Amino acid sequence: MKGLIHGVVLFGAFAIFWFLALFCLLPVGLGAERDPASGAPLTPQLGRKALVALGIAAFAWLVFYAAIALKILDL
Repeated sequence: MKGLIHGVVLFGAFAIFWFLALFCLLPVGLGAERDPASGAPLTPQLGRKALVALGIAAFAWLVFYAAIALKILDL
């Protein structure tokens, strides 16, 4: 049971890190090109931003996991 909870916490932490990074990256690099009808950006580059968020989340998760492994944080 402890292993299951450990896995759930680690997966949840990664999901939180990813969404946090993605939402921080969404307004970056939008520029001034907008669709006149809807006001939406013409090139939002969501795929690129999702991959960058994945890298940021992976790094943050590794730091989090290292803190758990070194007993700095206790689950």
